[in-house]
Amino acid sequence: MSEVVKLERHDEVGIVTVNSPPVNALSAAVRGGILECIKAAIADPAIKGIVLTCAGRTFIAGADITEFGKPPKPPGLNEVLAEMENSPKPIVAAIHGTALGGGLEVALACHYRVAVKEAKLGLPEVKLGLLPGAGGTQRLPRAVGPELAVKMIVGGDPIGAAEALKNGLIEEIVEDRVSGGEAFVRKLIAEKRPLRRLRDDDSKIAAAKADRSIFTNAVAAMTKKSRGLEAPFAAADAVGAAIDLPFDEGLKKEREGFLKLVASDQSKAQRYAFFAEREANKIAGVPEGTKSRPVNRVAILGAGTMGGGIAMSFANAGIPVTLIETGEEQLKRGMGIMQKNWEATAARGGIPADAPAKRMALINGVVGIENVGDADLVIEAVFETMAVKQEVFGKLDQYVKPGAVLASNTSYLNIDEIAKATKRPQDVLGMHFFSPANVMKLCEIVRADKTAPDALVTAVTIARKIAKVPAVVGVCDGFVGNRMLAQRGKQSEKLLFEGALPQQVDAVVTKFGMPMGPFAMGDLAGLDIGWRSRKDRGIKSEIADALCEAGRFGQKTGKGYYKYEPGSRSALPDPEVEKLIDETLLRLGRKKRVVSDEEILERMMYPMINEGAKILEEGIAARPSDIDVVWLYGYGWPIYRGGPMFWADTVGLKHIADRLAFYAKETNDPSLEPAPLLKKLAAEGKTFASLAAASKAA
Repeated sequence: MSEVVKLERHDEVGIVTVNSPPVNALSAAVRGGILECIKAAIADPAIKGIVLTCAGRTFIAGADITEFGKPPKPPGLNEVLAEMENSPKPIVAAIHGTALGGGLEVALACHYRVAVKEAKLGLPEVKLGLLPGAGGTQRLPRAVGPELAVKMIVGGDPIGAAEALKNGLIEEIVEDRVSGGEAFVRKLIAEKRPLRRLRDDDSKIAAAKADRSIFTNAVAAMTKKSRGLEAPFAAADAVGAAIDLPFDEGLKKEREGFLKLVASDQSKAQRYAFFAEREANKIAGVPEGTKSRPVNRVAILGAGTMGGGIAMSFANAGIPVTLIETGEEQLKRGMGIMQKNWEATAARGGIPADAPAKRMALINGVVGIENVGDADLVIEAVFETMAVKQEVFGKLDQYVKPGAVLASNTSYLNIDEIAKATKRPQDVLGMHFFSPANVMKLCEIVRADKTAPDALVTAVTIARKIAKVPAVVGVCDGFVGNRMLAQRGKQSEKLLFEGALPQQVDAVVTKFGMPMGPFAMGDLAGLDIGWRSRKDRGIKSEIADALCEAGRFGQKTGKGYYKYEPGSRSALPDPEVEKLIDETLLRLGRKKRVVSDEEILERMMYPMINEGAKILEEGIAARPSDIDVVWLYGYGWPIYRGGPMFWADTVGLKHIADRLAFYAKETNDPSLEPAPLLKKLAAEGKTFASLAAASKAA
């Protein structure tokens, strides 16, 4: 018998248990084991009914994605499911933990399903750029109806046991999976209940067969946010086949859709992103077995936009927060904004109605830095200048308990310099959250020169606990994300001096898949911030300065690079801006030329990739995939393009190096010269991915 699946007999009930830690994924060994045990149970005359369950913390949590892109190993999942579905004896799936993807497809091929109340059931393949490939798009609509099926398959989010019971996906909620599953099978045997094969039951799709708008409206609602993605639409087509075609033909259509997606660039990028996020949890250069310090309470200094958002993130995860301000007025304002944000989310149904009160109760708002005493982690989110930050860290020494981790939320400043202000530099690091901090998933964790390994592990662990994606980076101006973004900013500004308009540049960037272009982003952030900083440093930027001098600070003044109607955030091109640019160019004696969209795309993206190569060379990021994680989760890089370094590999590094050298010469900008690492990889015909592979091999 199989090593990972075993069959036991409890008189007339056969119990088939999958035991393949950590998540019982459907590897070839698991598929083979299930097939073997089910066949044995069917062949045993003493067994009248079968329970399929799993050991460990979860039911089958999906396919074994390490097998993707490799030659298929028998048996195929569809073969296993057909054997189960055609069993003359009832099979009941007894579910705990999560039944996801292939795991739910296995459960759908059983005649009945029961689950413990904490179980989650879903088909999240769309998040990897795929669709369910083993009958999920055909059986789920027959189990729960097309509307919920579309929501689960096209949206990819799982449902809980209560919703599964209400919609007929499971028959019962049980206390214990094994005894509950066994009791249910015995009931079926005693009642001689007929076997329900979902493939033969069209009752729940009958209404949509008669009126297809039931299905199309559900699809329209779910694909609203799927700009640029292929998988949600392919998944919707496959569900449509369940309504339009007989089961076997629908299965064939699903298979075609799956094979097409699995070979697509988008799915390769999305699967890469999935592994990159996991890889980012591994911290280079930290001794194995380094444990996190305990974090039971967090203190946050500053109740402004960032501090408030960070406090919300901790309270959302049930971690108590001391929120500290310098005055009652600022504290009251910060607490009020958090309350309003949560109440708005509750009104939309995003969180339970009692959640705002519960979460606010976890936040203790106080005035005075001396209140940090009971915190295990202190996060500073004060004004972004070195002098202010150093003053704060200098004061912390007097009040913070020994062993507490001290983090700065700076987005640019040198953490080594900040650490010098305290007597415990080993406890100091950066935790750079992205705005709005309660929504954005990235946390750039900045390892300073003297940061202790266990302090670093603590920051990574706590970031994951509050549902952030941590990426460990080194100290440099702007760290990874903002350092690369600065290169794009430089080029976008230069393009205006050469004849491009803000709306043309932004259109190219958003067509590529970014949520916003650089000029709309500038308007959102406020153009006066950069203007003040330039004046402090004695730097001029003729077009941006002229806009600010005309009182155009962006959305807050109703006009910046664009104009905004009162109460609207929609950026509208403004002829006045065009006029202002023309006048500036005339005054500077610059000639306009036609700038192509292709040039704009190359000059927006390639300098960032070049900077990424420098970041790798300097060891600021340990892996190309860490840079990609920063861009995917902090800057809205389109998931279907996998991140800037992954995308660079798909474009070809030789092409990128050649184009950078061309623009360096053409625009007389030596900063565009290809970085040594990029040049070397291009010359050797290698990729950024080859660096990661080489370091793994080493």
